[in-house]
Amino acid sequence: MNLAQAAPSSVAPGLDPRRWKALILLCTANFMVILDSQIVIMGLPSISADLKLSPVAAQWALSANLLTFGGLLLLGGRAADLLGRRKVFIAGTALFLLVSLLSGFAWNAEVLLVTRALHGVSAALMAPTALSILTNTFPEGRERNKAFAAWSGIASIGATVGLLLGGTLIDWLGWQSIFFVNVPAALIMLVLSPVLLRESKDAGQRRTFDLAGALVSTAALGLLIYILVEAPAKGWLSLHTIGLAAVFVVLAGLTLVIEKRSAAPLVPLRLFRSRFLVGGNLVTGIVAMLAYGMSVTISQYSLGVLHYTALEFGLSQSAMPIAAVIGAYLASAVLTRVGIRPVAVTSVLLLGVGCLLLTSTTPEASYWNHVFPGLVLFGLGLGGGPVAMAAAALGGIAKRDAGIASGFNTAAFQVGGAIGVGVVSTVIAAHMAEAETNPAAVMEGFTQGFVACVIFAAVGLVLAIALLRKRGGGPQVVPEQRTPSVH
Repeated sequence: MNLAQAAPSSVAPGLDPRRWKALILLCTANFMVILDSQIVIMGLPSISADLKLSPVAAQWALSANLLTFGGLLLLGGRAADLLGRRKVFIAGTALFLLVSLLSGFAWNAEVLLVTRALHGVSAALMAPTALSILTNTFPEGRERNKAFAAWSGIASIGATVGLLLGGTLIDWLGWQSIFFVNVPAALIMLVLSPVLLRESKDAGQRRTFDLAGALVSTAALGLLIYILVEAPAKGWLSLHTIGLAAVFVVLAGLTLVIEKRSAAPLVPLRLFRSRFLVGGNLVTGIVAMLAYGMSVTISQYSLGVLHYTALEFGLSQSAMPIAAVIGAYLASAVLTRVGIRPVAVTSVLLLGVGCLLLTSTTPEASYWNHVFPGLVLFGLGLGGGPVAMAAAALGGIAKRDAGIASGFNTAAFQVGGAIGVGVVSTVIAAHMAEAETNPAAVMEGFTQGFVACVIFAAVGLVLAIALLRKRGGGPQVVPEQRTPSVH
């Protein structure tokens, strides 16, 4: 009998000697989830041409993945807490492998859309579970901060590698290869997971799901993602958007009622007593708005105005993930000494200043003088911000709640990213509509896209200062016992 399954993970003796090797495995999972989302964006034109996708179907090849990924994150995180984190991680990885194969062999639009939706399900099982395993494997403090730095840095690298690798694979091997590239990595993860990862769950918790809470909260979160994806095209003040927003409010309120009355809630409301959890997730959402919003703006500017090829664009952006890795490790090095709020505030400031520098970009601007400095500052903030936010949102969380807390953190990033894309796309599109009569409106649209990101950063700065205040005179880390241990 596996002793890790027989007792709660909180009483496991000592540190796992395999923890650093396990970290590589967990970061690989995060890398593959990010890579898959980015590489499909690059492959969509070729996929659409080959499978004869309509513009609506092509958009749903992306949206189907976003909806299932975002909608099922909380359920995936809680399933890990109840059923076993390693078990759920392996199940998610196996599904990731299967649907990658099916996506590569997709023979029509319908098959592709189904497999992309299933990709989102696999990611909803893998991502929060991997983060909760990381949280349980490394003790709070310096070691966990280093692990968060690796987690954050690899995500930035995955985004850029997706842009670089996608165009190359499509040119050489066809669009199918962007899905088949997942297969060897998933196979390696499946083989190594039982070897490197401890099983962990709370053996004292009843293995029962709050079915009503699961259905309603999943519907609410999925609907929110759908609203944010569709709003730029439908209009933020359209009857369609407002009507769905009203339904979302009802579902969110119903979720609160169900969870408050449930004996074994999917989303324990007691978690929201932690100012650090709430503040960490809110600022995580802002960081995601900046990351995705800036990505949309710089990519459309580079490809549409500067006419970069996909490879040229990927190379031009490489400064940002390199800076993000540096920022992540600098943040982890100082986090235990200076506290969460200074690192969070500095990171959001760097993100905002980076976007502010990019507002001065013009078609004639020099890359090294105008674009490169903004990318470097933005990258430093993008690396440091998630490290501080993860430490805030997951610090002090009881181990039995690590999965659901990780689900919240991942969901905050997904929702924030969808908001960032939606707002910035709307801003750019509004100016593009004037481009036929006023060519200067094209560049103005991209400038205002960067301005929107500066505004995001200003909001994030206020939230970080207000919600991540130091407790007393001690270190700004929430001790685990501050999270109530009873329902």
